[in-house]
Amino acid sequence: MKTLLKRSCFYRKRERMDQREIKVNPGQDVSLQCQGLRDASVTLLEWTRPDLKSDGYVFFYRNERPYENYQHPSFHGRVELRDPEMKDGDASVFLKNVTFNDTGTYECRIVTNARLEIKHLIDLNVTDSDHTAGNKEGGNKEGGNKDGFRWIMVGLPVIGVLLVVVVVVVVCVCRKHKNSSEYDSYKPPPEKSGVLNSY
Repeated sequence: MKTLLKRSCFYRKRERMDQREIKVNPGQDVSLQCQGLRDASVTLLEWTRPDLKSDGYVFFYRNERPYENYQHPSFHGRVELRDPEMKDGDASVFLKNVTFNDTGTYECRIVTNARLEIKHLIDLNVTDSDHTAGNKEGGNKEGGNKDGFRWIMVGLPVIGVLLVVVVVVVVCVCRKHKNSSEYDSYKPPPEKSGVLNSY
């Protein structure tokens, strides 16, 4: 099917090809970002999953409209353009309600009215981890933030030591206060006078 859709025309060399990594939890919606040229209109947009090994697109757009009948069945009703007008070359899509089966490499291919081809790759990792990152910035390959982990490893012992110091100070202050109040409340016995009480 894909081979029938691709026209045999020549495009100028690719403008750019970059790759990002996105980590999300199952059930979330994710934005797969793809940026074309701001001053050129998109004439063809193909979102694919090369690792699916089957016909069908994640999303297909041509002649100023999307074609859902070219979509892979697992993406029906779950993919839409972030900006239906694709203003400023924004060819990003939302993938809704992701599952573990959505993990893989996504390729965005844009052809502009200037016959320029642009490609972007996104590695989507759907994981049950609580440590997700929008991309490689701010997270590591495993999805967590190692700097945050270091702060926890350093911070917990420091907090523990501070807590012990606070407890010791409170105990010392309480003892001092107790001892001083016993001293203040001490009254010497009345002096004995030379008069004996007779009963």
